[in-house]
Amino acid sequence: MNKVEELQARVAARFKDAVCCSLQQDQLTVEIAAADLLHVCHALKNELDFQFEQLMDICGVDYLHYGIGDWATNTSTAEGFSRGVEQDVANNTTREQRFALVYHLLSLTRNHRIRLRVYAHGEPPRVPTLTNIWRSADWYEREAFDLFGIIFEGHPDLRRILCDYGFIGHPFRKDFPLIGQVEMRYDASAGRVIYEPVSIQPRTLVPKVVRKEQA
Repeated sequence: MNKVEELQARVAARFKDAVCCSLQQDQLTVEIAAADLLHVCHALKNELDFQFEQLMDICGVDYLHYGIGDWATNTSTAEGFSRGVEQDVANNTTREQRFALVYHLLSLTRNHRIRLRVYAHGEPPRVPTLTNIWRSADWYEREAFDLFGIIFEGHPDLRRILCDYGFIGHPFRKDFPLIGQVEMRYDASAGRVIYEPVSIQPRTLVPKVVRKEQA
């Protein structure tokens, strides 16, 4: 049993049914329910078997289109190429467990790492803040709030950190338009930046193969 497998065994024995462990790319991934997040994280930081002193990163994930292959095709020919775009409209609008948070922890004392994944629920999606356990969670949670619209309950100062305070929407969500919702320019006569509706026309680019028709 190597070092990562030993950590997996300790986590599974300590938290039992509260977590689901798996090994991915030689790193331990632990899935936790949002209700158990604070309890598990407090133990991972403070108990001698773990001692994860540092929260290295928090990443938001939007699984809205996960597993949907718009470019998948079941037909092909020996003479040329054929592709079709068939969007799964039903799955583009609703999906259970759509938003997740991925936490990366580091133990300097024991020299090991762990990845936690927690699904946020509700509208807007919510999870507890970890700022009372790791102070470094502050800006990471603000970033996930700004880009994904995930609410961190109990955060001391939850506001945008990358987008303008008046920005509408959350740009890392899969249903956010790629062209944005507004565009801005500097108006010299007004002496300020002007926000206007997007002038770009949305379009879908589909690769096209031009070939001579078979006789």
